[in-house]
Amino acid sequence: MPKLPDGLYDLLVTQAVEREIAGLGEQRRADTEPLPASDAHLFLGRYIGAIVREALRAVPEEERLQRQGEISNEIIRSLTASLPEQIDDSDYIAQPPRRLAAVYPFDSLQNRRPTAPEIPLSQSDLLVNGRDEPRIGSVLEREIESADRIDLIIAFIRWSGLRLLAPAVRAFTERGGRLRVITTTYTGSTERLAIERLLEMHAEVKVSYHTDTTRLHAKAWLFHRESGFSTVFIGSSNLSTAAMLDGVEWNVRLSQVDAPTIVEKFVATFESYWAHADFETYVLGRDEQRFDRAVAAASATDSTINFVGIEVEAWPHQREMLEQLTVERYRHNRWRNLVVAATGTGKTVVAALDYRRLNDRDEPLPWIPSVRPLSLLFVAHRREILQQSLATFRTVMRDGSFGELYVGHRPDEWRHVFASIQSLSAVDLETVRQDAFDVVIVDEFHHAAAPTYERLLNHLEPKVLLGLTATPERTDGEPILQWFDGRIAVELRLWDALDRGLLSPFHYFGIHDNVDISQVAWKRGRYDETALDKVYTGNDARIIQILTQLQQKIGDVGQMRALGFCVGVRHAEFMAQRFCSAGIPSEAVLGTTDSEDRDRALRRLFEQPAGR
Repeated sequence: MPKLPDGLYDLLVTQAVEREIAGLGEQRRADTEPLPASDAHLFLGRYIGAIVREALRAVPEEERLQRQGEISNEIIRSLTASLPEQIDDSDYIAQPPRRLAAVYPFDSLQNRRPTAPEIPLSQSDLLVNGRDEPRIGSVLEREIESADRIDLIIAFIRWSGLRLLAPAVRAFTERGGRLRVITTTYTGSTERLAIERLLEMHAEVKVSYHTDTTRLHAKAWLFHRESGFSTVFIGSSNLSTAAMLDGVEWNVRLSQVDAPTIVEKFVATFESYWAHADFETYVLGRDEQRFDRAVAAASATDSTINFVGIEVEAWPHQREMLEQLTVERYRHNRWRNLVVAATGTGKTVVAALDYRRLNDRDEPLPWIPSVRPLSLLFVAHRREILQQSLATFRTVMRDGSFGELYVGHRPDEWRHVFASIQSLSAVDLETVRQDAFDVVIVDEFHHAAAPTYERLLNHLEPKVLLGLTATPERTDGEPILQWFDGRIAVELRLWDALDRGLLSPFHYFGIHDNVDISQVAWKRGRYDETALDKVYTGNDARIIQILTQLQQKIGDVGQMRALGFCVGVRHAEFMAQRFCSAGIPSEAVLGTTDSEDRDRALRRLFEQPAGR
């Protein structure tokens, strides 16, 4: 390939480049043009800077720092001779070379130097929320602490995202920092709660309501610093939990030092928006209804969905799981396999697709009968799980009549049975053939250490046994791997699923409730439930703290959908009663709750709040 291949260039013509141009020959041509006088200093400065960096890097390590400083001063000295009116002795580098990191008020009682951003102030960078890389949320938090003023233009703001930065924002405004925010009702995604929380933190907020003409989709921050080291973030991240923590987001961080023209353009453009009539100051007590109407209009859509000809296809991670099962069976001749996969990764779908593949295989196997589909027993401990699993298998098998549910009422055909372990425990297994089912699938297999499961598994001899669980490690230490020769065939743990972006990330709040349980007895690997129940039941101080934290963390508790886990029956009933008294509709669902009441509670959990 020639040193100057065909293409477009923006390259300074050096003597080496000029020689290459001269040698192009008759069949090729190179166009050159004078540097624009207005930008020549930028073009030449970049070129000289690159040469200087390479020269300084080539200095031997044993004398590097001192010699680099001397070389730099030699360059400045030559410039001083040519341009004495522009450069003088004050521009020489002090020896040994060092950098100024901070200037701040000194107080012997509170000597607190400002925390520096994660990225050096003079550098630009690309943030991608990648594994082992800083999250945009944590980077922004550090930038806020050292800023003098902040300008933010952002397509939408949600309280879940703002909440992550709220402590830093509040500290910034309390020390006198000015925060200006421009946002929009475009797509109906911005939450009024988030705007009102910003105003409570003394931010100034302007909103674009004219989404038909002003479709603001920008996401950018400018952190002004009087020191001259302002920084800009421009990218894809709105103020939401996913964007701040682990969404697939790209954001460029630019420094005023190496991208001054971009910072200047940001300032000018933001100021023009701030002064424009399309961006209106949000005023508490005046604009709530207008904002709500604009958001409702922007988010209104036709929600009619037509489910026709559904064909279930495996996601990439599910295909990997299916292939692992195939290898275990057809290469290693292992037909009893345990699938360990995090909740939400689609274990039931994998089981249904696996069952369909077993039926569809053409390879001759001695044990596969000619009658298809293979007989099946699917076991779980809850009717709701069985109903969902049966629906999944019917969709995958493309047969709306596939399978029978066995929860109390006995099946008629006994070919493809989705049975509760409670119903099976009432069956006299001596009357059931050991090979009655070709395939047995046990959901939540960590329950298999219980006597009811052991009785069933010890009796049946299926050609294929498949266990499904997210948590193979039992708190009581009882083993379950003996059914699978001590091994796990397929494993996709929670942390792996989160790393691969298969699950929504968790956001934990650890809140100390001051409850002392040091006197509660510890029996057989757990606290004594009766004693623990007494500690938590009637603890109204803890209830007040919980309600306060809900208001702070959720914002609009009326929109909340939540499950609360209690230490016992009395505690669950107590919490439900106290929540209802506080205006939060709640219901205790217990092990003794009958199926109809359990279904009713689940339906109410997913009902839309009044007025929405």
